[in-house]
Amino acid sequence: MAVRAIRGATQIDADDRDQVLEATAELVREVLTRNSLSTDDLISVILTTTPDVVSEFPAYAARLAGLADVPLLSATEIAVPGAMPRVIRLMAHVETDLPRDGVKHVYLRGAAGLRTDLNH
Repeated sequence: MAVRAIRGATQIDADDRDQVLEATAELVREVLTRNSLSTDDLISVILTTTPDVVSEFPAYAARLAGLADVPLLSATEIAVPGAMPRVIRLMAHVETDLPRDGVKHVYLRGAAGLRTDLNH
């Protein structure tokens, strides 16, 4: 079994606590589903937001979404001028039999524009 990193991101319409909770939960579910993973396969998850998202910790949202015993960390992305606003990003470290090129990275909502090279 290998350790792999899976990336993902989503965008919310406004810095609103409910939107952070909903979008983060959706992102976590999609990463697990598209990669046929369970929470037991997760080693740790790092979640970041752009500096304009301050209404809730995405790690708290992930915990509410079922990652109760997974080490989680929230952080802020650097403030790059012109960067896409209101983005929540995820990097999950997982144990999986998937080869590196079999991992499905997940970009949802407006954040799909961040990785136009992926089939969403």
